[in-house]
Amino acid sequence: MKDVKFPNIKVQLTGTDGNAFSILGKVIKTLKKEATVDQIKEFQEEAMSGDYNNLLMTCMKWVDVR
Repeated sequence: MKDVKFPNIKVQLTGTDGNAFSILGKVIKTLKKEATVDQIKEFQEEAMSGDYNNLLMTCMKWVDVR
């Protein structure tokens, strides 16, 4: 996906628990390495604003999902 906000942050989601909260937590934990508190809050609000597909699309918009 182009225009990823943090393309240098790679998050491995394949082979992990497909639970939405597990995915959200893994991405947030990884974002903490480079993102500000406000950016993490923005990600979390966007990711939780819809269904499971919205969560996945938001993750791909913010980080390099593997």
